[in-house]
Amino acid sequence: MSDVRVEQAGPESWPAWRDIRLRSLLADPEAYGSTHEREAAFDEATWRSRLDGTGGPAVLAFAGEEPVGLGAGWRDEPGRLMVVAMWTAPSWRGRGVGWQILDHLVGWARERSLLPHLWVADANPGARRLYERYGFRPDGETMPLREGSPLTATHLGLPAAP
Repeated sequence: MSDVRVEQAGPESWPAWRDIRLRSLLADPEAYGSTHEREAAFDEATWRSRLDGTGGPAVLAFAGEEPVGLGAGWRDEPGRLMVVAMWTAPSWRGRGVGWQILDHLVGWARERSLLPHLWVADANPGARRLYERYGFRPDGETMPLREGSPLTATHLGLPAAP
């Protein structure tokens, strides 16, 4: 594993969350249903509300004081937690950061008897490998990555814990 710590993000973490989220959208625009242009327009209240914990957890991964990864989850339907916004800075990929973030999010879901699931961009095979190694499985659902995009995403679910 890496020399990274994963911490729950709260409303007070909004500047760090905003900065790395916007970095992720610039670095890997083909990986997300949202865009840098859309989220760069968010005000402080919007960023804070995304981290208030009411919809689910948000976590930041730090190397020292530098944010190097993020991920979140939100209760999108009864009994389920959708994993969203996963990203690891390119210089930290392959060092277990994404796994640590998933551990936190999946642990949060399991403590509440929620089934984690997610959509992964088909243009992001590295992320899909991570999710499948973690135990997520495709269920055959696909959709456009975002409205008007030729890119697609595949739905993956994590089976219930034994």
